[in-house]
Amino acid sequence: MEPTPKTWRLRVELDDSPGALARITIRLAERDCNVLALSVIPVPGGVVDELVVRAAPGLLPADLVAAVRAEGGRCAGITAADVRDLVDAPTAALRAAGRAVRDPGSACEALRVVLAADSVVVVPESPGSTGSSESDDPDDSAGHHARLVSRDGAVVLARRGWAPFAQVELARAQALLDLLAAGGTPAPQPAALLTSDGMALVLRPGRAGDEDAVADLHARCSMGSLFNRYHAGMRTVPRRWLHRLLSPPRGTTTVAQCADRVVALGQLIPLSTPDSAEVSLLVEDAWQGRGVGTALLGALVRAARAAGYRELVGWCLPAEDGLVRTAARAGLAHSSRREDGLLRVSISTGHADITGPVQSESASRQVASG
Repeated sequence: MEPTPKTWRLRVELDDSPGALARITIRLAERDCNVLALSVIPVPGGVVDELVVRAAPGLLPADLVAAVRAEGGRCAGITAADVRDLVDAPTAALRAAGRAVRDPGSACEALRVVLAADSVVVVPESPGSTGSSESDDPDDSAGHHARLVSRDGAVVLARRGWAPFAQVELARAQALLDLLAAGGTPAPQPAALLTSDGMALVLRPGRAGDEDAVADLHARCSMGSLFNRYHAGMRTVPRRWLHRLLSPPRGTTTVAQCADRVVALGQLIPLSTPDSAEVSLLVEDAWQGRGVGTALLGALVRAARAAGYRELVGWCLPAEDGLVRTAARAGLAHSSRREDGLLRVSISTGHADITGPVQSESASRQVASG
C-alpha cells in the first residue's frame, strides 16, 4: 500500500516582488505538492502568506522549507494540517463563535480554533491587568504566547509553538471574547464537581505550572493504575514527559484538582482522521469509584465535540473495562472490539445528555474560591 500524502500548513514571508509567490507554488508543484488553500495575513511591514499544502508521499517538512527558501522566501512556521484547515479564517471564526454561544463550556476550545493555537487556558487575573492582548511572558519576544482579557476579567493565555501569533489573529480572538460577553455568555471558567461522597473538586485545563503536581499524582498512583494508563511498567513519570502531558501538540489536557492536589488527568490527542481523537484517563487510586473519571470523561467529550470530533478512541488492556464502565456511567454511546492485542473503545461525542456530578457555573465559582 502506498503511503498516504501528508497535509501541512506553512506560513511564508516573501519579499514584495512580482511573481514571488507564484515561483514558490511552481517549485512546490515540481515536487508533486498540491496547494489546497491560500490566505494572506497582514503583519507589521507587510504580509505573511499561509498555504495549506498536500505533500507527495515521502516528502518531509524540511523538503517544503527548502523549496520555500530556494525561491528567496522564509518559512515562518509549519505544522501538520487537516481538512478543517481548508476553511477560510472568517468562516472558521464564525463557526467557533456559534459553538461557543451554544455551549459556553467550549469557549476555550473555540478560541483555540480561532487562533490555531496549541493550547488556550484560563488563569487567575493578575494585579494591574489592563486587558491588553500582548504576550504575558516578558521573555516571549517571538510572540508564541498571547494574553487576552475578557470584559468580566477572565485572563486567557494562548500558546502556539509552530508560528508566532499575528495581531490580526489576536484581534479576532479578542472580538470573540467581546462577542460572548455582549451576548451574556460567561467567559471561560473552570468547572466544579462534587464526588459521590460529597468532596469538591475543580476541573480545569492543565497548564505549565502543574508539572510538580502531575508528577506527585503519578507517584501516588499504584503500579496497576499506571500500567493500565501507559501499558508499560513504571513507577514514576519521566520528567521530560511532564510538559508533553500538560501541553500536547494540537491536543487538550484537563486536570481534576482538590485543594492543591491534582488527583486526575485526562487527555485528547488528534488521530490521523480529522473527526477522531484518542482519549486517555488517569485517576488516583484513592479517588477511583467516586465519579471523578465520569466527570473528567464528560468534560473531555464536551471539548472534543466543540473541536469537531465525532469519535473518541481509547486503548485498554483486554481485561481492563474501566473506560467502558466510565463511558456507560456518563451516558455516552460506545462500543469496543479487540484490536492489536488491546481493547479498542470507541466513544461517540454525539449530543446526548452527559450525566455526572458537574455543577453549575455559580457552584464552580463557589468551589474554586473556597
